[in-house]
Amino acid sequence: MMRPWLRAAFLSVVSAVAAGAAPSADTVIRDEAFKLEEGAEVIASITASCDGCDWGRPGHEAAVLRLEVDGKYSQHLFLTRGASASEYKVMLGPLPAGKHSLTLARDTGAWLKAPKSVEISRVTLTAVPAASPERAAVELAPILYARPNTVGRFTDVPLLMWYEIDRTERGSRIRYSVIFSNEDGGTPADRLLATWGRLTDIEYVYGIEFDGAGRVIEETFQGKDHEIVPFKGRREGRHPLLYVVTDNNMVKDAGTTEQRFAPAPVAFDLTDASREKVMDENPWTYAVTAQEARRERRVAASPRPGSKRIFDPSRYAVVELCTASDDTTFATFTFSLGVSGGGRARRFFDSTYGVKEFRISRSPDNFPNSCFRGSVALPLGTTAAEIVSLQVRAHARPPRKDEAPPQNPPGPAYLRRVNKVFLMSASDLPEPSLFSWAGSAALPLDGAPVTLEIGPKRTTQK
Repeated sequence: MMRPWLRAAFLSVVSAVAAGAAPSADTVIRDEAFKLEEGAEVIASITASCDGCDWGRPGHEAAVLRLEVDGKYSQHLFLTRGASASEYKVMLGPLPAGKHSLTLARDTGAWLKAPKSVEISRVTLTAVPAASPERAAVELAPILYARPNTVGRFTDVPLLMWYEIDRTERGSRIRYSVIFSNEDGGTPADRLLATWGRLTDIEYVYGIEFDGAGRVIEETFQGKDHEIVPFKGRREGRHPLLYVVTDNNMVKDAGTTEQRFAPAPVAFDLTDASREKVMDENPWTYAVTAQEARRERRVAASPRPGSKRIFDPSRYAVVELCTASDDTTFATFTFSLGVSGGGRARRFFDSTYGVKEFRISRSPDNFPNSCFRGSVALPLGTTAAEIVSLQVRAHARPPRKDEAPPQNPPGPAYLRRVNKVFLMSASDLPEPSLFSWAGSAALPLDGAPVTLEIGPKRTTQK
């Protein structure tokens, strides 16, 4: 579960609708004046809505706000969740003690044509003082600059940032990851759903490691081709400045764009769960990415496997599996869901659609808990009650580039848990999980599957 987000006192806030305040009277939506009794990192929680905005509708995707702090540009904020009043949390950076102002205005630059019917119903400002347990994680969170070919467009927007804190042999480490609304390059949509169970792009962006005395040992970011690179760039306060530079949202510590985003980091514990659990705790991310896929014409009525097109996102069922800790070094995985109902015989729907490249493969270095997801499209109108069984298979992993084939046949792999099986709803939100399982089941490589019956109880242990 998500840990408490911030344990800091609210600031004293004076709120007023701006008239004639910078940048201009006709673009400013709201001003917030606040006072800090001591220097602190500041988080703004902005509850806003945009009448007529629809992330899936070209020309009406979202309102874009320009935020200024004390008259200086801070960041842009996309109201991706449309007409419903929704909370958006952003970092305002380190501020000294004294009086300050936050200005929220409509963008008049790159996203000038964005819809303008915006209502901001609440702004809450939270200080994270030096003594706060969350201070280090907040003040070290990266600020992301927009990818050049996304400026002025509504694509691949950073939706949420989270961090994990773990122990290392040398001390401790904070790792920051970002959920982007999609990726214009990299893994095609059909393979993304089959092997990751989602359409968002989830990327590790920055990490910092400390020794036992709290001294920084190493700082890295995920660069082009997923290479982990030492960070040597600029900072704002202690925030590293990173630039999204590739179509699959890899970053660099230098760049040219000026538009940037600063989503507030959320603490998360992913023990015995996949990274997609962060999406489950923020289900609106599923809706945003589904809407973007439709708008970008990635959806087809009957897509051919391997065509890079997908069925409508509402037709997919998602499965999260966990294997033995080292099984992903030599195995890939697939699953099938058995569907029966309405007098029809049981029929299995396979996550690969017969395409070997759609088998689920993970690196144990990046996914040490061996929990992963995939998804499969089911017939239109399939209900939870009609999903009656789950089959899981393991396959020998083909050698990677410059890797010698194993001398002795490895295996078997072992299925340890089924954390979730859920359908997507017509409104693009995940439905409640209908099955979980824990035990130890051998998966012979390229052999027979393990079959789990999904009965009325829907939770079993073996």
